[in-house]
Amino acid sequence: MTLPSAPPTLEIAHEASVLRFAPQHGGLLLSWVLDGQPVIHWPHDADWRQPNKIRGGNPLLFPFLGRHFVDGQIGRWRDAEGIVRELPMHGFARNLPFAAQIDDTQHSMRLTLTDSAATHPGYPFGFRFEACYRLIGCDTLEVTLTTTNTGGAGLPSGLPSGLPSGLPSRLPYYAGHHFYFALPHEQRSTTVLSMPASVRRHQLADGSISPAEGGAPRYTLDEARIDDRFHCLEGPPQQPVQLIAPGLKRVISLDLNRPGAVPWYAVTTWAETTEADYYCIEPWLGLPDAIHNGEGLRWLEPGQSETAALRIKVTALD
Repeated sequence: MTLPSAPPTLEIAHEASVLRFAPQHGGLLLSWVLDGQPVIHWPHDADWRQPNKIRGGNPLLFPFLGRHFVDGQIGRWRDAEGIVRELPMHGFARNLPFAAQIDDTQHSMRLTLTDSAATHPGYPFGFRFEACYRLIGCDTLEVTLTTTNTGGAGLPSGLPSGLPSGLPSRLPYYAGHHFYFALPHEQRSTTVLSMPASVRRHQLADGSISPAEGGAPRYTLDEARIDDRFHCLEGPPQQPVQLIAPGLKRVISLDLNRPGAVPWYAVTTWAETTEADYYCIEPWLGLPDAIHNGEGLRWLEPGQSETAALRIKVTALD
């Protein structure tokens, strides 16, 4: 059998820091390599026959993230008019092609997705969704997610929607990241997750969200209590989320409190198996099924934009 070939890729770099992308496949950041070592994991045997099953990179989650339910069925949501619509888990962005633009410095990549006939049935809104990755020096990566409502009446000039008539103008969304950080699985027991003030929650089998449990300031990654958990932030984080990995002799810090940006709602921690050589730390703007439960659900009026931002810094651990 001939396996599907990998999609075309683009790179940006700053000194020994290299990011590789597959814009035509969901604007996907495939990998981040620093000084020859992976920061963002990408599997050497990626199977493009099932791209959503590839465990690596940073899939972009939009317009909704996680699982959403109607009458017990995953992948469905009910709009304000009571119409039930189909939308895949984590949204459609990770399955659609993005336009890509590299800046003149070769240090920044802008990836853009806009609404189309392919998106309107499951999500009947005019939008522009942009992810910008920018290397600051060789050890810091800034990532912004900007969502713009391009539908409805009263738009500023330069924002034509191209939408069919009769579609709603007020846009609901909750976007997020799915960073796969490289980490040998045997190092989980010695690798520490340091968290700002937060409480832990998780999604139950019926789609509802569990009551909050008291969060801790530090965990090791082999603890079952953080497997597939949402660490809901209690206000703007006063310290970064940190992955402290003595085995890799490095600390990865996620600064989630960026000036002028909208607040992150939660940080999700997950790995598919105990043998996986990665660990996911995922900043999210809302919780799964927020379109129904309201946990982090955001609304944009016509012409309105907002940006969620973070910085990831890699430092040596003595």
